[in-house]
Amino acid sequence: MEEKSWWDRFRRTEAFAGYTLISPTALYALLLLVAPLATILAYSFLTDGDSVTRLVWEFTFDNYITTWTQPIYRAVMMRSLSVSMMVTAVTVILAFPVAYYVSFHVAPDRKSLWLFLITIPFWTSYLIRVFLWKVILGYNGVINSGLTSLGLIDEPLTFILYNVNSIVLTLAHAYAPFAILPIFVALEKIDRSLLEAGQDLGESRIMTFWRVTLPLAMPGVVAAVLIVLIPTIGDYVTPQLIGGGKIPMIANLIQSQMLDQDNRPLGSALAVSAMLIVTVVALAFVLLNARFLRVKK
Repeated sequence: MEEKSWWDRFRRTEAFAGYTLISPTALYALLLLVAPLATILAYSFLTDGDSVTRLVWEFTFDNYITTWTQPIYRAVMMRSLSVSMMVTAVTVILAFPVAYYVSFHVAPDRKSLWLFLITIPFWTSYLIRVFLWKVILGYNGVINSGLTSLGLIDEPLTFILYNVNSIVLTLAHAYAPFAILPIFVALEKIDRSLLEAGQDLGESRIMTFWRVTLPLAMPGVVAAVLIVLIPTIGDYVTPQLIGGGKIPMIANLIQSQMLDQDNRPLGSALAVSAMLIVTVVALAFVLLNARFLRVKK
């Protein structure tokens, strides 16, 4: 009998069936995700031309040198990272008690209702929610009008809008459901008998939470951190509207270079640099989580 080739043997394996199943999705991702990223990466090593020749196909590192040596670009990238980390910290710290309450104190038959209520903000456009916060925090907005009518202030407050605090507040509200849901899922997977065993051994509720609940919930916390951190560092709408264009972040700078300045190579270098920063920070959180879990074991 003729021996079958490795291809014939491979086609009969479960791995081939799996690859066949995911191949349409993989091709779709390759076309719509990898191709644009590869284009941005290629543009970042080109030279900006003039009004006639917009791109000069000459390989250069000048765009990255400019990105990392010019003080304004470094300042904007550091501001984007710091604002994103503040948003992540505020969001996760506020989301954890909500997720904990829903998981441990809400009746099982009512948890789906609570999750439904948590996801209500997704019903409206992100842009509309940002505009609503601008209305709330504005000079004649809800807060200033309410405080003025109560006689607590004589004139509207001007420091609650167009600053970093208002950006952090708006982004924390917008991404709160993204943080609550993964933490809730992690808390739901915790075996309640472990908590009962800790208390039976004489541990207080606080120490049981610190030694048992929190370590077991860390995968959900890290997932929430990454889900919030990655998109907020590149947010464009909120700094533009809530910050009034006075506090640009990296996405605003990329848009300015790409469209206003028509400098696609430098804008691409800024985009790649921002992606590298996000990658390094995300990997750091993942490694810290793995180290934390090993220590707790």
